[in-house]
Amino acid sequence: MSASAVSPMTRVRYWIADRWVMTSALLVLAYLALPVVYTLVFSFNNYTKSNIAWNPVGSPTLKHWLDPCGPPGICEALVTSLQVGAVSTLVATVLGTMIAFALVRHDFIGRGPTNLLVFVPMATPEIVLGASLLTIFVQGFPSFQLGFFSIVIAHIMFCVSFVVVTVKARLQSLDPRMEEAAADLYADSRSAFVRVTLPLVLPGIVSAAMLSFSLSFDDFIITNFVSGDVSTFPKFVYVSYLRGIPAQANVIGFSLFLIAVLLTIGGQVVGNLRTKKG
Repeated sequence: MSASAVSPMTRVRYWIADRWVMTSALLVLAYLALPVVYTLVFSFNNYTKSNIAWNPVGSPTLKHWLDPCGPPGICEALVTSLQVGAVSTLVATVLGTMIAFALVRHDFIGRGPTNLLVFVPMATPEIVLGASLLTIFVQGFPSFQLGFFSIVIAHIMFCVSFVVVTVKARLQSLDPRMEEAAADLYADSRSAFVRVTLPLVLPGIVSAAMLSFSLSFDDFIITNFVSGDVSTFPKFVYVSYLRGIPAQANVIGFSLFLIAVLLTIGGQVVGNLRTKKG
């Protein structure tokens, strides 16, 4: 059959078949980008009562970007989320890294059950974790007040598992001959750890810390159970939805997304530069 005899629809089908993978990837990326685009667009919405529908009168406007802390409580909730994320990430990263080293480098009684218990918070539904933690705080410690510290404790609990899994995978991928070479060069165990092991494991630790912070900052279900009267940014957005999410929440949300993207790009650039130098 000559090329001229092929119908236009057949040519279209051939074209799609040849580019199916790329087309599917672009469609998935476009679908994932829709909430981000919505957040950006509606941060310029000159709404009156609700920021769900676009108001053509006076839109787009920069007033929400010029006053991101306008709605009462929004910046306080953001600061609380950042504080909770920072504290829980620091503690979970330290504890999770030590647990990962213990599981990979040492043989002790209970190693198998510990490996299993690490995955329990990851596999348990958040609503079950939240209800269980609330029961422990309320019934196990009646004098304990729900608030900032109860949120931090809850976030540390489920962030530790992700740190252990991430750092453990990095440790298992290391070549043990690197440390043996350091020992052959008369390095003691401390020097070998500081100068060889830690730099090699550091990318995994940093990745685990970034993952922990994002999980902590983003969490709503568990936080809603154990937060008491303290409001985090996700909790503020959920409560505001009942009366209309302010556009300043879109401003803050998109700004955080942009910062995360820039950090990711910066990490890739630094990694590529180190690879070229190596």
